[in-house]
Amino acid sequence: MNTRTRGPVRAGQYAALLCYLVFLAFPLLWLISTAFKPAQELASLHPTWIPEHPTFGNFRQAFDEQPLVRAAGNSLVAALSTAVIAVVIATPLAYVMARTRGRLAAAATGWVVVSQAFPFVLLIIPLFLVLKNLRLINSVPGLVMVYVVWSLPFALWMLVGYVRAVPAELEEAASVDGAGRLRTLVSVTAPLLVPGIVATALFAFITAWNEFFFALVLLKSPEKQTLPVVLTHFLGAEGVADLGPLAAAAFLATLPSLVVFAVIQRRITGGMLAGAVKS
Repeated sequence: MNTRTRGPVRAGQYAALLCYLVFLAFPLLWLISTAFKPAQELASLHPTWIPEHPTFGNFRQAFDEQPLVRAAGNSLVAALSTAVIAVVIATPLAYVMARTRGRLAAAATGWVVVSQAFPFVLLIIPLFLVLKNLRLINSVPGLVMVYVVWSLPFALWMLVGYVRAVPAELEEAASVDGAGRLRTLVSVTAPLLVPGIVATALFAFITAWNEFFFALVLLKSPEKQTLPVVLTHFLGAEGVADLGPLAAAAFLATLPSLVVFAVIQRRITGGMLAGAVKS
């Protein structure tokens, strides 16, 4: 590619990237704008991007109408528990699947991928019966169990890729130097898997935090409902949304995911083999 065509192509790439970013950011920006608009502006036939008279009244009304703090606490417990349990289970299994060669490992990997194609409606009845026999219906631990089962296949698939990206020669070199199997896994392999483990935990956390269908079916007591379920309470009997408080509550519900991603995004984008050059 010559110099004359390189400039327009680069400009086109940046323009396409900018359009994509605007497309992704539009729902969030509109949600924030709606959350700070008074009722008069929300009913206006000529909506504006920036509220003319911004107000925190929608946030106060949202907290007055619904138990958002309690629901957020339930969601946080479920999401954190799901992330920790899924990572603890998936990490050793992913290592075995990545380092084992043969038809059994290939079949296990294929099943992990295929299981993601199952729709929720096919799983909810068997899961409901299992949790009923375990007396975990209408409980946060029961919901966590469902979330772990649902997120575990994709977590395994992610971690298998990260484990395979770690050269087996590093483990062989540690073994030649006299390190045992456990010492090799802890001192050599595990530090290199930190970005993958963090990314997997983030996936499991966000999946559990945003999940709605299982929480709606399995949790009946109001004091145990999660935040996505409580957000539906801002809809009236005829399906008319209380738009201002709903937008305010939805904006608050998106903050944990954004904060968690902002805090750990450096670990996700960090090089997989950064630790290999340490002395």
